[in-house]
Amino acid sequence: MTLFLLSYLGGVLTILSPCILPVLPFVFARSDQPFMRSGLPLLGGMALAFAAIATIATVGGNWAIQANQAGRIAAMILLAVFGLTLLVPSLAERLTRPLVALGSRLSSRAQQADGGSIWASALLGVATGLLWAPCAGPILGLILTGAAIQGASVNTSMLLLAYALGAATSLAAALLIGGRLFAGMKRSLGASEWVRRALGVLVLAGVAAIALGLDTGLLTQLSTASTNKIEQSLLQTVGLERKTTSTAVAGSDLPVEGHLPELTGATLWLNSPPLTREQLRGKVVLVDFWTYSCINCLRALPYVRAWAEKYKNHGLVVIGVHAPEFAFEKTEANVRRAVSDLGITYPVAQDNNLTIWQAFNNQYWPAHYFIDVEGRIRHHHFGEGEYERSEAVIQQLLREGGRTNVPGGTVDPKAEGALAAGAPTAKTSHETYLGYGRGQNFASGTARTDESANYQTTAQLQPGQWGLDGQWTIGKEMSRLDAPGGKISFRFHARDVHLVLAPSKEGGGKPVRFKVTLDGRPPGDGHGMDVAADGSGSVTEDRLYQLIRLKSPGDHTFTIEFADPGVQAFAFTFG
Repeated sequence: MTLFLLSYLGGVLTILSPCILPVLPFVFARSDQPFMRSGLPLLGGMALAFAAIATIATVGGNWAIQANQAGRIAAMILLAVFGLTLLVPSLAERLTRPLVALGSRLSSRAQQADGGSIWASALLGVATGLLWAPCAGPILGLILTGAAIQGASVNTSMLLLAYALGAATSLAAALLIGGRLFAGMKRSLGASEWVRRALGVLVLAGVAAIALGLDTGLLTQLSTASTNKIEQSLLQTVGLERKTTSTAVAGSDLPVEGHLPELTGATLWLNSPPLTREQLRGKVVLVDFWTYSCINCLRALPYVRAWAEKYKNHGLVVIGVHAPEFAFEKTEANVRRAVSDLGITYPVAQDNNLTIWQAFNNQYWPAHYFIDVEGRIRHHHFGEGEYERSEAVIQQLLREGGRTNVPGGTVDPKAEGALAAGAPTAKTSHETYLGYGRGQNFASGTARTDESANYQTTAQLQPGQWGLDGQWTIGKEMSRLDAPGGKISFRFHARDVHLVLAPSKEGGGKPVRFKVTLDGRPPGDGHGMDVAADGSGSVTEDRLYQLIRLKSPGDHTFTIEFADPGVQAFAFTFG
């Protein structure tokens, strides 16, 4: 119930988010109609359509993506016609004839600005729901991440519906207030006709903004209302409430948050035979959920390695649970190579089926769980940072477990390259996936999923947008280059640019040569560890590549051009 309440509150907060702006005209266009017969059915249709289409999106099949695209196109046509009838009522009958000829009686009724039909309003709501692309803040991200990992389910659909109903609630409040405002304008100014025409212009502007991708591009980068911070505070509050209901430990400020589950289900153990809960009894255990192409995991790794080395003779056991995000991260050879290259000597459980992940009810990369000598989870931390606090917890649990001469102080690992700490700012670009399963902000026309197509990025990229040039196949997880000379471009704000890449499988894993430019020039001193100053480099294995490393964050356009075909591009991350 807590997660359902959080989902609802996350939806309520979307009224403060800039990405709600394109759909507001569709809602306010019915403000002069009775709320129960017009506004409420419209918002209900919007909530149901969004929940349904978001659930279908988690299935990720090609048919689902095509159905979604077709639905969005139909919705844009319907709402554009509706906007035109608000502007020019005399054209309504002429414009609705094609819809009537196609049997769209409900659609034709929806065009009447004064219709007031419950079903017509619901139809407009469904169209709005098909077009609505809310900014994926922490709460919606939590729902979608869970769906991506565990698959679509009734629970996922209900959480999405709760989110949509929260948005509908705040929009309903705005509609009731706006309706009274418009009514007052009509009475005091006699401006009924002009108000209706203004709403028609706004509806068409909303359709144009969505058609141009502004709702998922520029607007998602704006954070004037700081909704992400509010949502994060809600999640943290829930975490504190969980702690207060946990079992207290006498003489300690670390409560019992749960118990170490069985570590069965791993497909492979590296650096150690399989470990059991019984074998770990009497040890302080740090469980680190990570995956080798996750930039946040890599940045936390130097601290985990340093703790493992510093406290290994004092009763600490570190276990890395490698929980893959992409398919190539399930390959044993890739994980073995990553563990070796990263200098990891402590036990690593390869959790390809996410069995251990689900046993911990985990939802984050990286995630650190601290277990005492009695097998009780006493502390956790998600993401990067708070390293001093985490090390203090390790020291406290060792002392509580009867260890003496526990080393004090804190580690200070000297990390380089992709493992070095990031330099995030409020404007730092978000992680962006290049497959249709979770991709967004694509700026090279309509993506043709699971088939080879030619793409071109003609317009100037907006912040957070990316585009392809050349012959590419856009798959669920990644985009694959089918001919030499293909490019990927991204308009970003950050200090560092990372891209998860894999060489051609058809070519037997042969290296793929590339050239990187920053604002149209070689990166020079701004090159990353996997790129030379002239921008040259090659993709030799499946992993995360650091391509840009600037002295300070800034706004730039990044482009990578591949001389050879077959490269697979999975996701951008920034820092």
